[in-house]
Amino acid sequence: MALATAIAKADTEGSDDRPPGRPLIRFGGSRLGGFILALNLLSLLILFGGALVLNEWRTGLVDARQESLMGQAELLARVLGDKDYTRGEPEPELDPTQSAKVLIDRFVPAGQRARIFDRDGVLIADSFDVSDTIEGAPLPPALPAGTPERETVDAVRLEAASTAANAALGEEIQAALAGTAQATVRRSESGDRVVSVSLPIRHVQQVLGVLTLEANDVDQILDAQRRALMPFALVALAVNLLASLLLHLFVARPVMRLSAAADEVKRGRARAISLPDLEDRRDEIGDLARSLESMTETLSTRMDGIERFAADVAHEIKNPLTSIRSALETLDLVKEKSQRDRLTALLQQDVRRLDRLITDISNASRLDAELSRDRPRPVDLAALLTDIVGVYDTMKRPGEAAVALDLAVEGPARVMGRDGPLGQVLRNLIDNARSFSPVGRGVRVSLRRDDSEGMLPLRIRVDDDGPGIPPENLETVFERFYTSRPPGAAFGSNSGLGLSIVRQIVAAHGGRVTATNRLDPTGKVEGARFEVALPSVGRRP
Repeated sequence: MALATAIAKADTEGSDDRPPGRPLIRFGGSRLGGFILALNLLSLLILFGGALVLNEWRTGLVDARQESLMGQAELLARVLGDKDYTRGEPEPELDPTQSAKVLIDRFVPAGQRARIFDRDGVLIADSFDVSDTIEGAPLPPALPAGTPERETVDAVRLEAASTAANAALGEEIQAALAGTAQATVRRSESGDRVVSVSLPIRHVQQVLGVLTLEANDVDQILDAQRRALMPFALVALAVNLLASLLLHLFVARPVMRLSAAADEVKRGRARAISLPDLEDRRDEIGDLARSLESMTETLSTRMDGIERFAADVAHEIKNPLTSIRSALETLDLVKEKSQRDRLTALLQQDVRRLDRLITDISNASRLDAELSRDRPRPVDLAALLTDIVGVYDTMKRPGEAAVALDLAVEGPARVMGRDGPLGQVLRNLIDNARSFSPVGRGVRVSLRRDDSEGMLPLRIRVDDDGPGIPPENLETVFERFYTSRPPGAAFGSNSGLGLSIVRQIVAAHGGRVTATNRLDPTGKVEGARFEVALPSVGRRP
């Protein structure tokens, strides 16, 4: 008796069974969920890094700032080169007092610093010195009372930065004194990043000095942009985390449950997968759950069929074995030759029956594997029938039923399938019809095509003139090991598997096989008819 199909209600929570080689630490117990989270966070980190660095935007900002400073510096340099701001004849030089007046607040915007150097590179005017605005910096935190004064690390660092800044500024001034305008990005004495331009101050063609204009607001603008991006970055982070959580709940976790359910089936704790909450989903996960349930139900049904087949095989084999054992036990007790001959003939019949039974059982057990291995291809049924019937005509013995063929089709009748199994269908039907046909009568095989009969237009009929089939057994004849032979039929010549194999092969080709009785006008049974309906390749409209 087949086992009842169990339902696998699988979940991963609390399960200690883990396949080898998988890490124990996962996101919510899911390696796929961790992978999804890692990818989302990686893409987000790349976005954050790009937004925070702002290299391209910073480069554009620096270029725009240098261009703006260059325009202002050119205007101021032309003003400073005027005779009102120079002194001395015949070799003029910059007047420090008059030049300083140009650097007052209304000419130099807040956040910028302008300095004027003479032809020797000596500072003669600084906007920080003549401005009404007093630049300052926060005082350092107060030290506890009694703390000895000492030079701090910050003071040393500030002194080093000032030295480096003065050196960079000196190089810039020397290059400008040579007559070439300079635009650089460097550090100031306080260590801040500044955009600096230096232009030579000319009187006619003579270089009188250098005007340096600096702006240190680039970092502040970048910081402001970063701060403006932070709310969006936080929202993007929250969205990514939510997306990762939803993907884990609706993708990774259902896959884990399906995997756990499949493991339950593999271990034999269940016969089928059933997860109704997943199967009701109208997405790919639902499709996968329904496919797995259908697959496991099919496997369970096949296992039940194998169990029934094994039980039937054991029962069918036991009968001839029991007969053989009884005959062998009786053989030594029989003294008359006629009785011993009868027992010997009975033994031979049982051996033939057992041989036929084992052969058919072997063919039936290999059928599924053969059908799955062979690749379907177009098969011409008319040519296949002609070849098979020709073999029967060639090998016909006296007293055997003749086989007649009627091809009521025009052109090829093709079906997508396997010629070997289809040939076995035809041979089994013809052999079955011949075994029931009376002496002197024949078997008629016909092939016709009717495109009005739906998806199965090709029809193969095998008619015999035997006693027919009892109406209650028209479906039973296709069951395994069913046999009902007419009186006088050779014992053991049929195993009862032939028609079962026929139905299995026809179903694998997308067709159907039926059994009916042929009746005369008075309603009397004239014989049996088996009809195979198959789909057609290149069906005509």
